[in-house]
Amino acid sequence: MKFFLLLFLVGFTPAVVAQEIIMAPQEISTQPSTDSAKLKVGKIIITGNKKTKSYIIEREMKFKAGEYTYAPHIAINLELSRQLIYNTNLFSEVMVQPVFKENSTIDIYVTVREKWYLYPTPQFQLVDRNFNEWANIYNYSLSRVIYGLRFVHYNFSGRRDQLRFILLNGYARNFAVQYSAPYSNSKLDEGFGFSAGYTQNREISFGTSANNKLLQYNNQNKFVRNTFQAYGYYSSRKGYFSRHRYQAGYTYMQVADSVVKHYNPFYFNDASLHQNIIDLSYNYSYLNVNNINYQLTRKTFGVSILKRGLGIKEGVNLFSIDAAYNRYLNMNKGWYGSVELWSRIKLPFNQPYINRRALGYGDLNLRGLEYYVIDGSVASMAKFTVRKKIFDFKIPFPIKNKIVPYIPFSFYAKAFGDAGYVYSQQDARAMLNNKLLYTGGVGLDVITLYDVTVRLDYSFNQLGEKGLFLHLTGGF
Repeated sequence: MKFFLLLFLVGFTPAVVAQEIIMAPQEISTQPSTDSAKLKVGKIIITGNKKTKSYIIEREMKFKAGEYTYAPHIAINLELSRQLIYNTNLFSEVMVQPVFKENSTIDIYVTVREKWYLYPTPQFQLVDRNFNEWANIYNYSLSRVIYGLRFVHYNFSGRRDQLRFILLNGYARNFAVQYSAPYSNSKLDEGFGFSAGYTQNREISFGTSANNKLLQYNNQNKFVRNTFQAYGYYSSRKGYFSRHRYQAGYTYMQVADSVVKHYNPFYFNDASLHQNIIDLSYNYSYLNVNNINYQLTRKTFGVSILKRGLGIKEGVNLFSIDAAYNRYLNMNKGWYGSVELWSRIKLPFNQPYINRRALGYGDLNLRGLEYYVIDGSVASMAKFTVRKKIFDFKIPFPIKNKIVPYIPFSFYAKAFGDAGYVYSQQDARAMLNNKLLYTGGVGLDVITLYDVTVRLDYSFNQLGEKGLFLHLTGGF
């Protein structure tokens, strides 16, 4: 009778592929209720992994062979295990299914479809901060692109370790090697990584204008900044969601004399043309989301602490703290909401130009202010988004193969509103500094193969400007 009762409780738990979001599991208590039926986990059978070691997959599962589980937890832990495995970014599809035995034993079957891991790919990169800036300000100029080759193996030894070689030329040059091994010990809870690279730039920013636009210095025939960087780190991940990272780095940076003598003597804060910089940092992150590349449910938060420089007189000296909290809500019937919060403080407030970046760089931007940058020593940002899944479909891959048999597409309509504030002593006269900023808009997100996301945002800002912006994120 117990056996059939258990079948009734979890027998309708479907196997779900990676593109589907069905549940929003929470952390499960390890203490069983008195009326819970107890089952022993028998075998864990993994198929489809040709390169990836099976123990790397088992490390992400909420089930362990020989341990006991409880019937009310099974359905949630099946879905949570699937999501954890998928969030390794090693697989395009993951299925986790239970098989119940007559002796109160449960076997877990895991089926994965591995991604293509080896990418010797040609590169075509924009030197500008985003596509709209390149298109509308520089008229799609091909002279402002970076080209070359990037060689990446995303699963070098089958333990989720990554090896990268980067060879880029054009408007800038970059030569780099990187290696990361998140599971370097037998318990699979410690890792390390290192990187070394050399970059040359024909154009660099030396300041921010009164209307919050980057001021650029360039020399088409000569590189105006040379940078060598190297770092190493140790990481720790004892559980499923929390991660610690300790990193040390060294940077040597040299700029053309015109930058300091004629444009910004405070580029390095001491009128020198070069700097030797030591970075020591600590990062804590909590990542518990359905999809690490396109989050719809649960939450993330983190804290980063950076000490840059050794405090030597007239050298680079910075202490900064970043904090972020993101909450993603499943509002049912295909509706999702999110709140994303971020803050940063830099001490002392008086920093050289290279340490003043705040909003408008990388992912730290307000939607609708893509053409602007806001520098300062204290910054905060809040983003609010409501999404509605419209539809999804799959089309066969043009060339028949076992790795990518089809291309998935998911469409989400959205409405959003952003707010931000940047305090600056040095750039106090800039029109967007030291005041509340706000933007809003509507858009469409298209998620496709390997979680590549195309974002089309029609947004407006407090300056009365509006426009359509294109962004591309995710994937390898």
